[in-house]
Amino acid sequence: MMDRLDVRKTYKLYIGGAFPRSESGRSYPVFGADRQLLARPARASRKDLRDAVRAAREAWKGWTMQTAFNRGQVLYRVAELLQGRRAQFVQELRDAGAPEPEREVDASIDRWVWYAGWSDKVHHVLGTVNPVAGPYFNFTFPESMGVVGIVAPETPALLGLVSRLAPAVVTGNSLVVVASESRPLPAITLAEVLATSDVPPGVINVLTGFTRELTPWLASHMDVNAIDLTGVPEDQLDEVEAMTAGNVKRTVRARVDDWFDDAVAQSPYAVTALMEMKTVWHPMGA
Repeated sequence: MMDRLDVRKTYKLYIGGAFPRSESGRSYPVFGADRQLLARPARASRKDLRDAVRAAREAWKGWTMQTAFNRGQVLYRVAELLQGRRAQFVQELRDAGAPEPEREVDASIDRWVWYAGWSDKVHHVLGTVNPVAGPYFNFTFPESMGVVGIVAPETPALLGLVSRLAPAVVTGNSLVVVASESRPLPAITLAEVLATSDVPPGVINVLTGFTRELTPWLASHMDVNAIDLTGVPEDQLDEVEAMTAGNVKRTVRARVDDWFDDAVAQSPYAVTALMEMKTVWHPMGA
């Protein structure tokens, strides 16, 4: 009997619920901890990023109009599927040289569940009736911002990504994510989880490639409402922040020394950082 050849996995982009190759046809090598070639994921281009932003914008209205309770259910389903692929994530992180792959996967699942639980609670925490002078009701309530770009931290490749992605999507934003450049494989496997879950196509789009190449295009895109700069290299940060001024993007950046520390790496403020506070006046009486 002849020995079988392994069917090697092809890692692609995730845009609009589909898995295209880069329109440029480019890829780049990713090496494991032993310096052996692991894969050649797609190297996203500027056009790929534009396509991802367009898909996110089209998906945003439907996602933000869902009830908060329903979004929580959808995101909890993602955690179930993450749990089902635990062994695969552990192996990918181990191949990439993650020091604690089992712990990282378990922490990622727990963190996803934690943020999913905020979907129908954040409005009660932040929303309020304001005391005003005059015969009016004055209500303040939070809403999603729209399309949010996320530059994921290089490490930890899965936990860092989940820690920034989950609080951004739970409130109704749609996302364009630039995955870890050196360890992108868990991000694409996460995209496969999203594709088989109930998350609508286009709500989360995942790009692999060179962070320094993609970040300026994401920061300067006029249809991106906010950007998470957590994974932007320090020496590129000033340049990227200046680019966000074109359409007055909101910028956020997490400074986390220990991504496993729940007291530091997860917070309801990470949810509210990417929300708009809307105030409405309504007359009292007849």
